[in-house]
Amino acid sequence: MSDRITVEELSELMKKAAGVTVAPQQLQEQYDAGFDTLGIDSLGLLGIVGELENRYGTPMPPDAERSKTPRQFLDLVNSAFLAGA
Repeated sequence: MSDRITVEELSELMKKAAGVTVAPQQLQEQYDAGFDTLGIDSLGLLGIVGELENRYGTPMPPDAERSKTPRQFLDLVNSAFLAGA
């Protein structure tokens, strides 16, 4: 298991779990844009969290599905991974 979720992995999860295609480069450029501007709603974000939990076999932080931006989401999830490592 990687100790960090990358922008590339988040981009892939957005497509798989939420059905929204955003290239990693575009995601990096819009790192502080709201998920809603990228086409991800709360159910899509919940799907991403669920996919991560299934993939890594560990619960994600309780507030992960409430993250507003990709930066906030990755910071929260990666901090939890580092703390649990």
